[in-house]
Amino acid sequence: MSQYYNSRRTKGMYEVDSPEPFKLSRSKVDLFLECPRCFYLDRRLGVSRPPGFPFSLNSAVDALLKKEFDIHRAQKSAHPLMKQYGINAVPFEHKDINKWRDTFVGVQYLHEPTNFLLTGAIDDVWVDPKGRLSIVDYKATAKDSEVNLDADWQIGYKRQMEFYQWLMRQNGFDVSATGYFVYANGRTDKEAFDGRLEFNVKVIPYEGDSSWIEPTLRKIKEALGSNKVPKADPDCDYCLYRDAVKDVYK
Repeated sequence: MSQYYNSRRTKGMYEVDSPEPFKLSRSKVDLFLECPRCFYLDRRLGVSRPPGFPFSLNSAVDALLKKEFDIHRAQKSAHPLMKQYGINAVPFEHKDINKWRDTFVGVQYLHEPTNFLLTGAIDDVWVDPKGRLSIVDYKATAKDSEVNLDADWQIGYKRQMEFYQWLMRQNGFDVSATGYFVYANGRTDKEAFDGRLEFNVKVIPYEGDSSWIEPTLRKIKEALGSNKVPKADPDCDYCLYRDAVKDVYK
């Protein structure tokens, strides 16, 4: 256990005096916004939050949607969902599409003011007749009500979309502020399971605003360069748990 823990402590940690670009994923930027203390413990001190359980069903839906849209990408044709929602576009064909989707590669950009190598793995990109791109993200859930983006916790989905839009713009692409969430909702109104799960699929447009990214990157740089652990977000469950444990063992 100690060997595993020590290896986690040294992997991907920020070194203040290193001239090498520091790789920072979209999820880690979001972690900073969730809780600066958790981010600092993770990237500067090597103490990560406990890992969550993988959402295997969501991953299966994601993989199948990619295969489905790839058929239309190869045919340079619009997917039926695009026609249904009046979206004048087709899946974007590009030699790097599989790299952009790869969690370990993704879309990358070296942000010189901070020396951060920023990365993010996108689900899909659509292109309109004028050559303008729209970022697309796949989501899956199962609930009785209509899917939307109205819940407070879905701010993470919105920031995710905005970060991908920003990354692609930094790579020289003309990217629309309108992105799309392809949201699959598992049906629970069927009489029986019969070894088959059916989904209603909805396309939700979202107007992104990436103006928060540059100031956030500067704050992250400042935090990582300090020897002082930042304050926790007051609503961070992980930090509340840590503090509760400290109180018990005082």
